[in-house]
Amino acid sequence: HLLGESGMSAFATAELAARFGKDFPSALDDAPLLLPGEDFAIHQRLLRWLEQSEVHPRVVGEFDDSAMMKAFGQSGAGIFFAPSVIEAQVCKQYQVVVLGRVDSVVEQVYAISTERRMSHPGTVAISTTARDKLFV
Repeated sequence: HLLGESGMSAFATAELAARFGKDFPSALDDAPLLLPGEDFAIHQRLLRWLEQSEVHPRVVGEFDDSAMMKAFGQSGAGIFFAPSVIEAQVCKQYQVVVLGRVDSVVEQVYAISTERRMSHPGTVAISTTARDKLFV
């Protein structure tokens, strides 16, 4: 069940932002980059956007776990992307800053359910809140 869509934001520690954040996205040339693993649809979309932007960062890690990727980003290992809709939470939780936004690369967020139609009150409440408050 589609909850919403969001563009992506690039995040980095303050130290990396000072080195690579001045002219987004061109400043990402040769910057260390953390990416979602190849099994994620967003992986290819980000690579395509980087190519179209003629930017060539150094991919230093690929992750199948987004929390692990953010933790490595928090440690200064590289710049990472996450949905713009959760920017404030990512900045607060991982002590990083936003380098820039990429509205043309869209992440879709789904609620996974065994039911064809959502009928459980908890699932309906999560879905409604996401649509009404998060993805407005």
